[in-house]
Amino acid sequence: LKVGTITTSSGSGTITIPNTVTVAGAMANTPAFHAELSATQEPSNDTATVVQFNRETLDTDNAYDNSSNYRFTPQVAGKYFVYSQILNNPSSSNNIQQARINIRKNGSNVSNYQFSSSTNPVDEIGVGSQVIVDLNGSSDYVDVIGTQAVSSGTNRFSGGTTSDTYFGAYRIIGA
Repeated sequence: LKVGTITTSSGSGTITIPNTVTVAGAMANTPAFHAELSATQEPSNDTATVVQFNRETLDTDNAYDNSSNYRFTPQVAGKYFVYSQILNNPSSSNNIQQARINIRKNGSNVSNYQFSSSTNPVDEIGVGSQVIVDLNGSSDYVDVIGTQAVSSGTNRFSGGTTSDTYFGAYRIIGA
C-alpha cells in the first residue's frame, strides 16, 4: 500500500478506499458515543428529569459519563449531530397526557419535542429529537431531559436489554 498526499486542482474526482481501511483524523466522525437506558427510570410526575442513559454501546474517546451526570463532553471542537429518544410507558394504561424531550447544551435547551393531549391520552409513546450543535472541545457538554405527565400510575421511561430509550452524538465536521 502506497501512502501519500492527494491534491486536486479542480476539487473533483474519485478516490476509491478499500472497505478494510480505517479513516482517522479530520475525516473521522469521532468523538462519538451511543448510550441506552438499561432499566426503567421512574421520574416524578410533570418534572424535568435528567435521563440516566447508563449503558454505553459506543464511546470512542471516553467522552460520555454513564454513571453520574450522563453528559457527553467531547474534547475535540466541532459541529456534532446529537440525537435522542425516550420511550414513555407508565404503569397505568392510556394515561400519558404529556411527554417531552429536551436536548441541552450546557444546561440550556437546544432542541425539543413534545406530545401533549389531555383529552386523548395514550398508553405508550416515544418522543425523539435531534440537532446539530457546536461544541468547543473543552467545556461544552450535551445531555437530555425528559418530562412525563400522567393522569394516574407511576411515571416510567422504559429501559431494558433492547432499549428504545437512547442518546448519542458524533462529530460531523471540525471547528
